[in-house]
Amino acid sequence: MQRTATVLVYSDDVNTREQVRLAAGRRPAPDLPPVEYVECATLPAVLSALEAGGIDVCVLDGEAVPAGGMGVCRQIKDEIFNCPPVLVLIGRPQDAWLATWSRAEAAVPHPVDPAELAASLAALLRRRLPAAA
Repeated sequence: MQRTATVLVYSDDVNTREQVRLAAGRRPAPDLPPVEYVECATLPAVLSALEAGGIDVCVLDGEAVPAGGMGVCRQIKDEIFNCPPVLVLIGRPQDAWLATWSRAEAAVPHPVDPAELAASLAALLRRRLPAAA
């Protein structure tokens, strides 16, 4: 049986979480296993899910309120042992430097471009998962 990849999606906005799920789909690339999503609307839910383990990649909304995804990213990089790679959604291209500050491995603009999000997510999953093919 083929393993699934688990992607945590954090945003206080249910529509943003849905956009991420729909953009990446069940399989962001043919060489990757199917993806299961863990949706979180709060920072405590993110921390709880990461501490439980099994998350392969995180997608964090940089515009989330009250805890923005870039601050959350920096926090989890400091606090979670073997933290999974993080993709942050940035509101403006000028915010790319903040994504770097947060230690995110990738950043894509919001609103989400499905092709760009799927490609970035696939690249992070390939780095995290054992030989995907």
